[in-house]
Amino acid sequence: MNNDMSQDQVNAILNAAQAAAEQEVTAMSNKHGDVWGACGFAWCHIDGVKGNSRLGRKLKAAGVRQDYTRSFQVWNPGDYGGQNIEIKEAGAQAYAKVLKSYGFTAYAGSRMD
Repeated sequence: MNNDMSQDQVNAILNAAQAAAEQEVTAMSNKHGDVWGACGFAWCHIDGVKGNSRLGRKLKAAGVRQDYTRSFQVWNPGDYGGQNIEIKEAGAQAYAKVLKSYGFTAYAGSRMD
């Protein structure tokens, strides 16, 4: 991960991750429908970035928030409007995969409702 990325580069990476998450959510929803499985939430953690670093400030400027542990998180990165946890997890995993390809330490998290 390059701390000297421009704001445009950070935005492009986050947009690519968002697009991958939305694509995965749509594929899962189309394949399985929305009325199966358990209800829950999913998100993507971005670890190893301090909020006051150059990169941290750029993530904040792009709308990525930090949680109480100071880890950056993107909730429901696939913008799935349903409650199915497996579909939300698929979106979060796709989002994390794109971030990892750019050198971020990222992983999906979830919990049942």
